[in-house]
Amino acid sequence: MLVQDIQLVRQTCNVGAVAFDDRSVADFFDRQVDAGVAPARCARIWVHTHPGHHPQPSTTDEATFARVFGRCDWAVMFILARDGQRYTRLRFNVGPGGSLMLPMEVDYRRPFQASDRAAWGEEYAANVEEQHATSMLDDLQQRLPAGRDLPGFGDRGDSLGLGFKAFHDEPGGFLPPTTERGCHGDF
Repeated sequence: MLVQDIQLVRQTCNVGAVAFDDRSVADFFDRQVDAGVAPARCARIWVHTHPGHHPQPSTTDEATFARVFGRCDWAVMFILARDGQRYTRLRFNVGPGGSLMLPMEVDYRRPFQASDRAAWGEEYAANVEEQHATSMLDDLQQRLPAGRDLPGFGDRGDSLGLGFKAFHDEPGGFLPPTTERGCHGDF
């Protein structure tokens, strides 16, 4: 599998949750369709970050992966944690179905453009809105019908439901926001 491009979609995030802008996701798909890229080449790899040192998927990651990619013939979950720790798993739903861990490396034998850190910074600034967790939850709660609470939100905050994630790290530690990326590649 070769990933050729990674693109951010607009999102609001905090240390443990992310909410995608629906219009941005739709625009991403429109651009891919206009470029002749089928969904199987642009919407099967879920890349996200964990703020701590552990890249293993949380229970919310697993539930989200099953919900969003469960009907796809194949999909990959890629998690990048601090210090470059990573987790990459391919799940396939054809034949007997199953999943397997994938080794991940950068193939420097393939031609690629030089990294443009400034462009990445601009893309991040244009697409990622960092928000305090409390205000994000208040905003989500206001969108629910009267009398309904956020599903799965308990005292620990380890499952915010609605496809959001919460992660825990050492108390008092600085945790960068969780970000999500769409990928374009070949399998």
